[in-house]
Amino acid sequence: MSELHNLSVKALASLLQTKEVSAVEVATRFLARMGGNPHNAYLDIDSEVTLAQARASDAKLADGTAGPLEGVPVAHKDVFVTRDFATTAGSKILSGYRSPFDATVVQRLRSAGMVSLGKLNCDEFAMGSANENSAYGPVQNPWDTARVPGGSSGGSAAAVAAGLAPAATGTDTGGSIRQPASFCGITGIKPTYGRASRYGMIAYASSLDQAGPMARSAEDCALLLSAMCGADLDRDSTSLDMPTEDFAASLNNSIEGLRIGIPKEFFGEGLAADVRAAVDGALREYEKLGAKLVPISLPRTELSIPVYYIIAPAEASSNLSRFDGVKFGHRAKDYTDLVDMYKKTRAEGFGNEVKRRIMTGAYVLSHGYYDAYYLQAQKIRRMIADDFQNAFKECDVIAGPVAPSVAWKFGENANDPVADYLADIFTLPASLAGLPGMSVPAGFGAGGMPVGLQLIGNYFKEAQLLNAAHRLQQATDFHLRKPQGI
Repeated sequence: MSELHNLSVKALASLLQTKEVSAVEVATRFLARMGGNPHNAYLDIDSEVTLAQARASDAKLADGTAGPLEGVPVAHKDVFVTRDFATTAGSKILSGYRSPFDATVVQRLRSAGMVSLGKLNCDEFAMGSANENSAYGPVQNPWDTARVPGGSSGGSAAAVAAGLAPAATGTDTGGSIRQPASFCGITGIKPTYGRASRYGMIAYASSLDQAGPMARSAEDCALLLSAMCGADLDRDSTSLDMPTEDFAASLNNSIEGLRIGIPKEFFGEGLAADVRAAVDGALREYEKLGAKLVPISLPRTELSIPVYYIIAPAEASSNLSRFDGVKFGHRAKDYTDLVDMYKKTRAEGFGNEVKRRIMTGAYVLSHGYYDAYYLQAQKIRRMIADDFQNAFKECDVIAGPVAPSVAWKFGENANDPVADYLADIFTLPASLAGLPGMSVPAGFGAGGMPVGLQLIGNYFKEAQLLNAAHRLQQATDFHLRKPQGI
């Protein structure tokens, strides 16, 4: 029982199916570990809800109606709305909000049998690269509590790394699954845009936001992704009309002859030596497994930062206009009229980074600047997508670092938000193109901090990515290593 928190999703599912352990026992073990909220990873916990779901799972396991992941715990990033837990998106403006429905991703994982442990801390409205922007305090990295866990899905990454959940949901708009997965030494995958429904996901940038799983291994991520994905055409207009897929079916396929593209732009100035050494080591492992490294170019990589930080804030300035204190969430106490209520509610409810991005977005969409900024950014976005398609003529999968450095210390970039933005240089291009990408533990850098290898695939090639990641994890043990005391 004392080691249940160190087991994989697959191992827990197997023990539950064979009734060697009950869902209530598993849930109780994780709830005990969550006591006191280590690392400030959780924003809402309700043991009664969790144990009620666990008892329902035990009943299904007993009568033979269990789902494939029946009784396995999962925790949800606080941008997915949930009926049983409060949903804040890490913002004061949604303090105490209770949704009347579950997000599609939450509902699908519950239908597969997973038991909800609670809601996980994140950067406010998923805006951030360090999880320092949450209105409810920063999340600590379990490998070094003086360092950031990455963002915006920092609570998700920290919870998995610290054994507070075997798996978690995350969202990735510009790298918010991959970067915290890298900083916390776990595995995370962002599927092709549209693979997972956005219904019930609080929107940041609608043309970029995508849900994905975070867990210790590629195998566990494959199991969750299979349950999460699928068409949701009636509720999400961007949902892809594609059948569900068993992403675990091809995990053990040989990668002999797999062409791995190495973009020269990912290995230039600005990449820390310790990160490069870890990534190079992972690439050598791939060569031992029979893969071939192919030099490629993604020439517009550095343009992805200005393009993203025009398009995403523009969409945010529209999406966040619904938070006004009228129907739900925080409302200012003292105001003179409706306009004054709007102003004071938003001034009190939104944090500095959210305000910064709303104002940036409003500016680039304003008269006289739309053509100069927003329209040009959309044109370059298409060129970035074309660069990937040209690269995939030469290779099957693209590999490189997830971030230029390991996790930095709290407050290091407090007075320089652009430094946080620059940390997204390697994850933004795939997001802008809508491609699947993932982070796989690849070693350790300065201070013993984890380093992630980024794998990027062509559209709908999640199974190929997970196969490549799984084969690397069969050859290495980086994904099995845990922070001290876990």
